[in-house]
Amino acid sequence: MKMLKLPFYLMMILLMASCGGGGSGEKTSEKKAEEPETPASIKEGKGIGEIKHVELTDELNKDMVEGGGDIYDMKCASCHKLTDQRVVGPGFQGVTNRRKPEWIMNMITNTDVMLAEDPEAQKMLEECLTRMPNQNVSKEDARKILEFFRSNDLEKTGQKDGAIES
Repeated sequence: MKMLKLPFYLMMILLMASCGGGGSGEKTSEKKAEEPETPASIKEGKGIGEIKHVELTDELNKDMVEGGGDIYDMKCASCHKLTDQRVVGPGFQGVTNRRKPEWIMNMITNTDVMLAEDPEAQKMLEECLTRMPNQNVSKEDARKILEFFRSNDLEKTGQKDGAIES
């Protein structure tokens, strides 16, 4: 009789141990509750950074386009083309139709935080496998680059600012 009790007790102990007691499920739900909420700027497609709103005019500012082109040539052209061709980084053709102006400027001026926290920037990093370096571009120069991109998109795709409506 004693021989039958021992296997019975061992089976009960194993059964109870395998059930887990529910403690791990509670910890999982606690972790989910602690996750920070996605910032509104990311939900709105504006990225993360100092740029919250960009005032655009329908007509391009030719001085800004020229200045932005000069900055592009100096800081961007070695890694990005003005076509859809990817070199080190993605090509810029159509960027103002895919991304909101705030997102573009935040990516230019706040590169490290964007790559760390913005899901769209992180996807690009996964695709390109190379971090965009922080070029220390001022807000004013980023706005010129944006105007240059708008001009490029109008020339190459016939449309600019398509991302604003979405």
